[in-house]
Amino acid sequence: MNPSEGRFITGGENIYPSYEGDYYFTFAEPPDRYILESGMPLGPITVNYQTYGTLSPSGDNAVYLAHALTGGSLAGKHPKPEKESGWWEPLVGPGKAFDTDRYFVICSNVLGSCYGTTGPSSIDLSRGKNFAMNFPVVTIGDMVRVQKKLLDHLGVRELVCAAGGSMGGMQALQWAVYYPDMVRSVIAVACSAVFSPIGIAFNQAERKAIMNDPSWRQGDYYGTSFPYNGLSLARMIGTITYRSNESFEQRFGRSFQNAEMCNQFAFHEQFAVESYLNYQGEKVTYRFDPNSYLYLSKAMDLHDLGRGFTSFQAALKRVRCPVFLMGINTDILFYPQEVRGLAVEMRRCGIDALYEELKSPHGHDSFLIEFEEMEKYIKYCLSEGEKQ
Repeated sequence: MNPSEGRFITGGENIYPSYEGDYYFTFAEPPDRYILESGMPLGPITVNYQTYGTLSPSGDNAVYLAHALTGGSLAGKHPKPEKESGWWEPLVGPGKAFDTDRYFVICSNVLGSCYGTTGPSSIDLSRGKNFAMNFPVVTIGDMVRVQKKLLDHLGVRELVCAAGGSMGGMQALQWAVYYPDMVRSVIAVACSAVFSPIGIAFNQAERKAIMNDPSWRQGDYYGTSFPYNGLSLARMIGTITYRSNESFEQRFGRSFQNAEMCNQFAFHEQFAVESYLNYQGEKVTYRFDPNSYLYLSKAMDLHDLGRGFTSFQAALKRVRCPVFLMGINTDILFYPQEVRGLAVEMRRCGIDALYEELKSPHGHDSFLIEFEEMEKYIKYCLSEGEKQ
């Protein structure tokens, strides 16, 4: 199939991947609109989610897993093993780090995404067409407040833990600030309390790649040609930030993709690392909405735990649970010293904050790769959190 003839050009409701075991929850505040952090109304809002395990009668054994930028609600195992793997599948299940014999594990697709939760590709009922760029700007805080609505609906009264990496880690931290009486521990990996200028710069380059594609059409491409080249380039830029020089050196070095039969002086010949980036760029075009990429990266840029409070320290002082922060030594998107600095600032505010550094050549994406180390770390954090 030509990439430009992919899933998202048809418009309508069924334009995102769905999984067996998906559930949907729809809500709206009177009068049928929910007020976002910006003050803009949105509604009704539908949330796509999955659960693993069983909620206790007292509603106090839940774990919330928050996904990263292009992730979705499939955190654990797909009902059909031959299908797509969950993003933390090796960590979710009976006897695993997030032991579903003990915990009721929940993961929902974030507000603004395209996997079943209301976002730019959803139908705006007032206009009878896709929201596109008429969708309001959303924040990490908006995502978490929507997640709280879902958990209330499910009967969850306490969270054993809110956990996630990257944008998911931002959400986990926000949970502890917004709902300190509900959260008993936080595991936040490769993330920060405020998104850095360098992170914003990377995101702007990715957004420009999408918006400069002529097929983007100011976001109104549904039912027309798909901005394949723009989204592909955005993902290529993003992939560079998710990896490290060590990772690329170990895996590719300076080898050519067709080392045995290429003419290295021919312009079209590619280094292996170039071919890898092209593959990553093409792969995302079959599963993600470019407008959602714009909105979710903007939400990351706006991330600031102190917004809405008298100060950053005032926001941190709301946190009552232990916070486990993990940095990654080769991360160039969230530098480990930034994560370590947050732990220091949290301790100054009276929070039981612990910092651990994962040693891995794989860069920012290590939390989605180093499952053996992640399992040991998460089991330790959960056991320590339950001692509180």
